[in-house]
Amino acid sequence: MAVTSALVVYACLWFLCLFCVMPFRTRTQGDAGEVVPGTPKSAPAQEQMGRTFAITSVIAFVLWIPLCAAIIYGYISADTMNLYKRFGPDS
Repeated sequence: MAVTSALVVYACLWFLCLFCVMPFRTRTQGDAGEVVPGTPKSAPAQEQMGRTFAITSVIAFVLWIPLCAAIIYGYISADTMNLYKRFGPDS
């Protein structure tokens, strides 16, 4: 696996983890009882993106290590992702 491939895998995992982590521990303006005019009640009361990015980076790194190891050692390959070959008419 090349360095650029590893970075692309990490970036994909990072964004996947980001959208999974964002809803946790988010307090909305409706929960706080102070809705800023022009915003919906579901808008966050306080943005804590730095903490969210840090948690996301740690989780993505923990998932990235075994995924890269699986790719390097051949447990996951392009043939593994070829579902037509696996479930197609000739299977």
